[in-house]
Amino acid sequence: MSQLPAERYAEIQSHQGYLMRYALAQLRDSQLAEEAVQEALLAALEGIGSFDGRSSLRTWLTSILRFKVVDLQRRAVKERAQADLGEKVSAAVDEGWIDEFFDESGHWRSPPQAWNDPDAALEQTRFWQAFEQCLGRLPAGAGRVFFRREVMGDETAAICQDEGITASNCWVMLHRARLALRGCLERNWFGREPADGR
Repeated sequence: MSQLPAERYAEIQSHQGYLMRYALAQLRDSQLAEEAVQEALLAALEGIGSFDGRSSLRTWLTSILRFKVVDLQRRAVKERAQADLGEKVSAAVDEGWIDEFFDESGHWRSPPQAWNDPDAALEQTRFWQAFEQCLGRLPAGAGRVFFRREVMGDETAAICQDEGITASNCWVMLHRARLALRGCLERNWFGREPADGR
């Protein structure tokens, strides 16, 4: 980059507040917005020789920023797709754990332990702590889907739209989450003696 006159540099920097507001409105994330603005300012400083003055400096800077915002949005979508793919691969690898619970005829290999008084257990604060720990052990996507459907009572269609999944994928995730939570709660809550001796 050639030496830029100080007044030109200051003029470009004077638009930083406006550019930041524009990026925040587009990205709704202050860190991403700051990254986009810094990249746009750097590109502007490097390409100032191509600025011919046919538009205002602010318009020119905004057009550079617009491309940076689109690049960041594309990168975020790509990263999310890779994360979702990683979750699907992980779920496919772990597929065999479900079969361990059932025999060839589809019956439980080891029947679940009797839950003496589930209503009383629900009232205990420690149950909810155990539940939250078990919920936290689920894969992130399955945990969100289960929480929204079973705890918050959201409609399946809304969950599928927000998560970008099909209804059948949602039901599979819910089924697996229920099985995992049941096993975890049996080990960490119902399978141990309550502290008060009941």
